[in-house]
This record gives sequence, structure tokens and C-alpha cells, in this order.
Amino acid sequence: MMNTFVQTVLKCFISTTGMRPSGSTQNALFGMGNPLLDICAVVDKDFLDKYGLKPNDQILAEEKHKEMFEEIVKKFKVEYHAGGATQNSVKVAQWMIQEPHKVATFFGCIGKDKFGKILKEKAEEAHVDAHYYEQSEEPTGTCAACITGDNRSLVANLAAANCYKKEKHLDLEENWKLVEKAQVYYIAGFFLTVSLESILKVAKHASENNKIFCLNLSAPFICEFFKEALMKVMPYVDILFGNETEAAAFARERDFETEDIEEIAKKAQSLPKENKKRQRIVVFTQGKEGTVMTKGDKVETSPVLEIDQSEIVDTNGAGDAFVGGFLSQLVQDKTFEQCIRAGHYAANVIIRHAGCTFPEKPDFQ
Repeated sequence: MMNTFVQTVLKCFISTTGMRPSGSTQNALFGMGNPLLDICAVVDKDFLDKYGLKPNDQILAEEKHKEMFEEIVKKFKVEYHAGGATQNSVKVAQWMIQEPHKVATFFGCIGKDKFGKILKEKAEEAHVDAHYYEQSEEPTGTCAACITGDNRSLVANLAAANCYKKEKHLDLEENWKLVEKAQVYYIAGFFLTVSLESILKVAKHASENNKIFCLNLSAPFICEFFKEALMKVMPYVDILFGNETEAAAFARERDFETEDIEEIAKKAQSLPKENKKRQRIVVFTQGKEGTVMTKGDKVETSPVLEIDQSEIVDTNGAGDAFVGGFLSQLVQDKTFEQCIRAGHYAANVIIRHAGCTFPEKPDFQ
């Protein structure tokens, strides 16, 4: 039994600092990105043909797809999930941590509409402390996942997600306080296309206060077409994530003159860095191949968990889930080896489910 004096001290500590002596604390993990409401439905071939969709593809919505989002809701049985790369990762991190709720904070832009309302409800269900910038010009971003058999055709309509404004949201005192509360920051590269100034403000805060700032390369097109913005943020990056195709695209754009993933990781690690107190860590996943991570001047490869091909439902959320698992341990000050292990576990769970969804509780030790 804990004696009364110790219990009183513990209660005082928690109430005055908001912190528990060990484990995670509320708002310790901060994510900012493009919030999308995932709308998942099993559709028929006629629906795909009507909108010119391929059975297994990922595209951005064009004018011809605008009506599709309303039609899929009217015509088929749909499931809604809080989505978008960064939001997926912080959602998985929160799921891995379980208690306390709201360890993860999330900022992004939505519309004042029914999809925005659903997105807020879904973020709440996931116990993520989402503070959205709500505006009326554009509708809430959506991603339709049109399922036919084993295939998923993804159509993303960024809409409001593109409208995030630093001065109207991030700069507000009550929101910036949440940024200051965090110890670990994570932003997917997709947000470079939306608000570079917001990313830089958060990245500089992390660097100046010796906190951990993480960035994901996210897609080859980010490395190719947004390389100027990417390289403005890179000096503040403590942990860089990516997969093998993104690593290859990054290497080509930086003239690394190598296709060897370990060499690319080393070269990315040695790019200029502002906060000299932390050596940059580079983490590259390679699907079912081992995950590469720089450690000091070495590079280590960790094997992923084995899975029977027949158990794989959908690999789309695997990258986001890996990062979420990694962050769940990082924010608890665990070793990088433990972070990788948790990343592999989370990815292994998520690929057994449709979309970035998971069972009620993790089974991770």
C-alpha cells in the first residue's frame, strides 16, 4: 500500500505540473498537417468506371470527381475515419500509449461543414487533442477509399487542408501554448505544400529549446518539386523518416551519387544542422525488407515482423503506422531500438486492417 504522505505528494505533483513522474504527459507530442476525413466504402466496377478510377491507385481529386464524395455517401454503406498522414501517425501513437488520453495534439485546417463535424468526433474518439483551424471558404478535406475486392482506389480532395494560416491559428496565444507544451514534434512532408512558415516556426522552437523535431519525406514529388522548402526545414530536423522510393528521390535531387540506401541515410544525416546538441537520426523503411537507421557514425538494419501474405488487408497505412509506433516510444524517452520495434509492431497490426484502423488495444510489450 502506498502511504498517505506519498499519495498526497504525488497528487500535488500531478496537479501542479500536469505531469506524471513517468510515462507520457498530455500534449507531449505535437503534430501538424493535412486533416482528411477518410470515407471508406465497398463500391462496384460501375462506380469506378463512372469516375475513371483504377482499382488500385492513389490520386488527387479533379473537377470530375467533385460529386463523387456526396454520391459515395448516398449510394454505399460508408465508414468514416480521421485521416491524413500526420493525423494518422499521431492517432496511432495515442493508441499505442492508451493512457493518459490527449498525449497527442494535432493542428490542421477543416471546413465548417458536416464532414468537419464528423472529423472532430472521430479525432475525439481516437483521444487525440485536435485543435482545427475552421474556415468557411473551402469544405473539409476528404479521401474516398473505394474498395473493390482486395483493391483500394484512393481519391483525395485536400480542399480546406490547403488553407491553413499561421497568423490565424498557430500564432494565437492559446494554440502556441500547446506547441510550447510539447517535447516531440512530427510533421509529414505533405504540409510543405501548405504552410512552410508554420513548419519553420515550430521547427525553430524545437531547435532552440533542444526538443525533438521530426519530418517525413512523405512522397517522391515532395523531394522533387518542393525541394527548396524541404531544404529550408532540413537544418532543424532531428529525425528524418522516409521509405526506400522517397530516399532514392531525395538522393537524386541532392546529387548524392549513390543508390545505396545506407549511404543515402549517412549523407542525409550529415547535412547541415542547427541544434548541435543532437546528432540527426535518419530512419528509412523498405516495406517487408529491414528498416535502416543511422546510429552514431554507423547504420543499422532491423528486420520487420513476419506476416503471412494472406493476412495483409491493406498496406496503405503502414508508413504512417510505423511512424506512430516510433513516436509513441520516443515521447516516453525509450531507446531508438525500442522505437523501431514499436514502429514495426504498429505497421504489422495496421496492414491487417482496412485503412489506418486498429483493434481497441495494442498488444505491445
